Amino acid sequence: MNPRTQFKKILILPLLIALAFVFVRAAPATLPPGNTVEQWNKIAEDTVVGSGTFQPEGFIYMAYPSAAVYDAVVAIEGGFEPYGPPITAPPGASVDCAVVEAAYRTLHYYFSSFPVLVANLDAYYAEALSNFGGCTTDGGAGTLVGQTAATDIIDLRTDDGRMTPINVTSSFPTLPPAPGVWRLTPPFAAPQTPWVGDVRPFVLQSLDQFLPDPPPSLQSLEWVEAFNQIKAYGALIGSARTDEQTAIAKFYSANVIRQYNRVGREIADARGVGLLETARLAAMVNLVGADALMSTFHAKYHYLFWRPVTAIDPSAVIADGFGPVPGYDDGNPATVEQTGWRPLLTTPNHPEYPGAHPTITSAMAEVLSTFLGTNQIDLDLHGFDPAGPPGNFDAVRHFDMPNDLRHEIIDARLWAGLHYHFSGVAGVVVGRNVAKFDLRHAFRPVD
Repeated sequence: MNPRTQFKKILILPLLIALAFVFVRAAPATLPPGNTVEQWNKIAEDTVVGSGTFQPEGFIYMAYPSAAVYDAVVAIEGGFEPYGPPITAPPGASVDCAVVEAAYRTLHYYFSSFPVLVANLDAYYAEALSNFGGCTTDGGAGTLVGQTAATDIIDLRTDDGRMTPINVTSSFPTLPPAPGVWRLTPPFAAPQTPWVGDVRPFVLQSLDQFLPDPPPSLQSLEWVEAFNQIKAYGALIGSARTDEQTAIAKFYSANVIRQYNRVGREIADARGVGLLETARLAAMVNLVGADALMSTFHAKYHYLFWRPVTAIDPSAVIADGFGPVPGYDDGNPATVEQTGWRPLLTTPNHPEYPGAHPTITSAMAEVLSTFLGTNQIDLDLHGFDPAGPPGNFDAVRHFDMPNDLRHEIIDARLWAGLHYHFSGVAGVVVGRNVAKFDLRHAFRPVD
């Protein structure tokens, strides 16, 4: 065996779960705007984010109802291959009722331990049923299709590696402390959901299918350039960033679950597509997104490469669950460490390589350009507005081409002090490869 050891404790984060209950309030019985698929996509988004889930974990939970809704709509309207087992829809089945039932049953199953969220779902469900005559005017055929789709997805994903409760820390591999080896980063919270890197993928054959090459050697010119670049541009204090670069870095602190599901709904609205294409796009966003982030987490815990904050400031370590961890510099005379260096944004507590945000952003760029059938995506993306009030995520950035978005996310994570340039590039490549594979093997039209 290699020198990895297994961190045995399973650390549950009860505080985060408790906070989710504190800050989530019962929803008024008013459905979100849009068609039925858009409504329940927004309800799913609010439910997943409201549970306090970590974002890569959250894409897994978004994938479940998205797959069920997609299969329910395909069963009635046809046109595309189902994700799960084919469903034979009774004649005259209401597609709206099928969507409501598939989304509600799936979300209720996965979030049954959150009473406030269940109450929200029940209120939305009651209003939706009233809008469609109780979903009995078709003899309950649409409801039956939705129930079948939900049950099929739940059965299909049983024992897929998902851990409960929400935001739980699992065991994960470690390496002996040394230069280049990941260690906990300030503020030293428990590592975020390492199990995400071991969940059974939705479409991929395996999570190491697109494993990137190792990060560069600490004695390489590429490492020296990356170290000095992020040290200069990613610092909280005394950075070489411009004001615009700082704003762009902060823009991407928005929740990616909300960012890209909102984009999907806005594209569906702008194109005036029906329930079938809306459901297909939502499934593409969330199943591809889940596969991309799970692949990245698999790679992160495979390579266990150190984050910039502990590479630049070797004193930024603590005695943690691994025992005392001494600080190490990289041993390269061409790099100069800096005690007290901190990034613009707080470093998420998981290994460095490859970058997760570049991965999901690149995957979404591929999903959207594939769905639109063009590289002229003409996309507005919403994110954090540093000039607005706290919690304002209505800043907008426009992108003409998918690669414009990919280039910007690499720079943004560097300017935030979170990822070396090579980590962003590797993430972009992983995300695009995962999306290309998934979209060639799922959601395909039928003759």
